Amino acid sequence: DHHVNYGSDSGLQDRVAFVQNDPSQYDASIRLADLQVSDTGTYQCRVKKNTVAIHEVIVTVQEKPATPQCWAEGELIEGRTILLRCYSR
Repeated sequence: DHHVNYGSDSGLQDRVAFVQNDPSQYDASIRLADLQVSDTGTYQCRVKKNTVAIHEVIVTVQEKPATPQCWAEGELIEGRTILLRCYSR
């Protein structure tokens, strides 16, 4: 039908679009811009030409990790053991 059904989440309207201007030219791919953790879910592509083809894709968006904090434990002496630690929220 040349349109995207956004479901109940109107936050997608400004971020989802067909990759090609005319999806009837055999490419009904969509682009989801500015991914957010809340975009995690099952997306369905339904294409009707002579028959109906349905394909579902599960999208999992994970949070971008914070910059890790790293430090060394122990003295920096050649031949001795040192422990390097990193932590990220």
